[in-house]
Amino acid sequence: MQRAARGPALTRLGAAPRRGRPIDAARKQDILNRLQELVLAKGFARLTVDDLAAELKCSKSTLYAISSSKEYLVTTVIKHFFRDATERIEERVAAVTSDHSDRIAAYLAGVGAEMNRMSPACYEDMVSHDSTQGIYAINSAAAARRVREFIRAGIDARAFRAVHAEFVGESVSLLIEGIQHGDLLARTGLSSGDAYKELSDLVLAALTNNTPRPRRHTPRQRPAPRK
Repeated sequence: MQRAARGPALTRLGAAPRRGRPIDAARKQDILNRLQELVLAKGFARLTVDDLAAELKCSKSTLYAISSSKEYLVTTVIKHFFRDATERIEERVAAVTSDHSDRIAAYLAGVGAEMNRMSPACYEDMVSHDSTQGIYAINSAAAARRVREFIRAGIDARAFRAVHAEFVGESVSLLIEGIQHGDLLARTGLSSGDAYKELSDLVLAALTNNTPRPRRHTPRQRPAPRK
């Protein structure tokens, strides 16, 4: 999945690569966990290594002991976010019965829940820089592929009507991007959570010829404009 406008590589945003003294695994994981929450909440383009150290209440040398530059810190965090999110989403799907519709609904609900953890600022930074945009593109492609797998399984089991699985999967991927970027939310007034529910209904209605019942939605709280 490609975007027309792409920003500079993250190496231009961070300090020159350096190395710090090794730290123990438990402390490293704790810092990475807190760094992930910070990046998801605030983004990263405007944060310097000094800012990160101040927010995390650690020294810059500690951060450099984890990764040699801001670029590697950020890419590590984004990779871990998608890895952990994928595991949680698949746990949701595994807990569902063999009903093919329920599996797709659980998967899309899981994607929505995980991506809702990422603030608009973080999403915009992620898709605007080459290193992290590449990570996002890989995971978006994986999501489309997973949806195709669900669709094919449902068609083979005659639970779904015959559709072009690749087209539907790629369409879902594009709609997910539109939801995360905010374009669809701004145009419809839906919250992110409601948008993912509508996406699930839309896909399942197309696959089963069932018409979903209209939902009443809570008006979306629009985020304050970034300065």
